[in-house]
Amino acid sequence: MTKQLTLRTRATPAGAVIELAGDLDHHTVPEVRAALPGLDLGEGRQLTLDLGGLTFCDSSGITVLIAARNHALATNATIALVTVPDHVSRIFRLVGLEQVFPTHLTAQDAEAAWRATAD
Repeated sequence: MTKQLTLRTRATPAGAVIELAGDLDHHTVPEVRAALPGLDLGEGRQLTLDLGGLTFCDSSGITVLIAARNHALATNATIALVTVPDHVSRIFRLVGLEQVFPTHLTAQDAEAAWRATAD
């Protein structure tokens, strides 16, 4: 049985932040996909995914993270991952995604990096 996924969104000056907690798997990814079109993203903004609360992430979860990246890029926004748990970082290293997703320790660090590139 899969655990529930909690998805919270909030706005920052850089753009939308999605906080995910629980299991990101084939049962829960539809919730994340459904949230993407409603995000306030635009050219020069940043989509930040806070993964600090993830307890599990399977290949479906990785796929939806790539879909989120593609959604951000389609709106000429950037993407950043924050508080990536070790078990997710390991998957990223194994499949080469650490080169695709900029990661930061906190959402504040991601916003600071965004500001530095926006200036």
